[in-house]
Amino acid sequence: MARFRQKSCVTVTALALLIFVITVILKTLTPDANSSVDAFGRLAFAHHRQGENHIQGKSDVEILTRAAIAPNAMAKKAPEGKELSFDSDARDFPPPNYNIHAFYYTWYGNPQFDGRYIHWNHPLLPHWDPKVAEGYPKGRYQPPDDIGANFYPALGAYSSRDPSVVEAHMQQLRTAAIGVLAVSWYPPGMMDDNGDSTDDIVPLVLEVADKYKVKVAFHIEPYKGRDDASMLENIKYIMEKYGGHPAFFRYKSSTGKLLPLFYIYDSYLQSADIWAQMLKTTGKSSIRNTPYDGIFVALLVEEKHKREILDAGFDGIYTYFATNGFSYGSSHHNWKSIKDFCDGNNLIFIPSVGPGYIDTSIRPWNFQNTRNRINGKYYETSLSAALATRPQIISVTSFNEWHEGTQIETAIPKTGGQTTYLDYLPHKPTLYLEITRRWAMKFREDQEEDDL
Repeated sequence: MARFRQKSCVTVTALALLIFVITVILKTLTPDANSSVDAFGRLAFAHHRQGENHIQGKSDVEILTRAAIAPNAMAKKAPEGKELSFDSDARDFPPPNYNIHAFYYTWYGNPQFDGRYIHWNHPLLPHWDPKVAEGYPKGRYQPPDDIGANFYPALGAYSSRDPSVVEAHMQQLRTAAIGVLAVSWYPPGMMDDNGDSTDDIVPLVLEVADKYKVKVAFHIEPYKGRDDASMLENIKYIMEKYGGHPAFFRYKSSTGKLLPLFYIYDSYLQSADIWAQMLKTTGKSSIRNTPYDGIFVALLVEEKHKREILDAGFDGIYTYFATNGFSYGSSHHNWKSIKDFCDGNNLIFIPSVGPGYIDTSIRPWNFQNTRNRINGKYYETSLSAALATRPQIISVTSFNEWHEGTQIETAIPKTGGQTTYLDYLPHKPTLYLEITRRWAMKFREDQEEDDL
């Protein structure tokens, strides 16, 4: 989510130049060569949002990648000017685990579907200290070969509005046995700093998700003017417009009710008192025991947020960040105590696991928060730590947040200009889907044992 907070800074320009050189080298290394999994940099938190094998040409690599997803889900090469067809349905994949959720972004665009590139041309974000910022490049990326990411997607610089892309994504989600995608959402007409409004893409996502028996939850972003009153109106909007769709996700609450589940990103930006007006039965605009009631999950970053989340009336906690050690909430060694707190206060604990982290393509000064994938070992460690807490739900950061290198979506080796992108070699483009599937099956088995 092009997400960051900032606290301290380096003021020596010479050091900044050295850091930049290291970062450039880092981007060209293979994952094995960069063994920075234990690197730790606690920066303070500042809120930043952010060759033609792209989707227009339906290249051979795209077709091969899709064919690798499921043996019976072959994408046929269509005649010129025709769309690809897919000979697959939900039966071609492992059963979905609806307790595995993946954060999903629909903010990508290209000229064919959107009239221009969106988000792939992400700007380079400056360091918050002007003296340090002087040592780093400025400007935007120039897709399709030059994109704001350290990895390159197998589907190319795609559009989130392309039905065939959404189809391929659902196939990948089902390959991974992921049952729920949590779509990044802004109210109609609103958007992140670098994109367009995307609420109109939700109907497409719901339709294709339903075909593959995938459910859709909403990950509500910190839009301008977000407070208890506007949130109440937006929850009503979501429920009235999308709540009747068969792909709309509902989760069984502790009271036995099936209720929609909402992730609230950066929930701490509003005080507990404000949230309590909507989330507690005593609030002046309470949503509780109304047709719009739901399960509201807050983001835990700092330890103090635990008590604030409880006081606000939230129903659960998630940790989002894929950087072990970056924050209190994202640090694996804190998950047991967070789970104990949740258990003691009737809250759902949703640890967020990720395959790694690298955002130096858009924040070239942020090398210290890189978490190397180590050919899947970092992801396996994260998943193991999450399962050890016996959580109700596990969330994956992310399916396709390419700017921060947390994606499990298929990626390919590629060189564009002077940039050599990272890749999943020596493994297949589906490596992280396959890892997710194995752990989703183990998670299901563990929960079935707990239910006995």
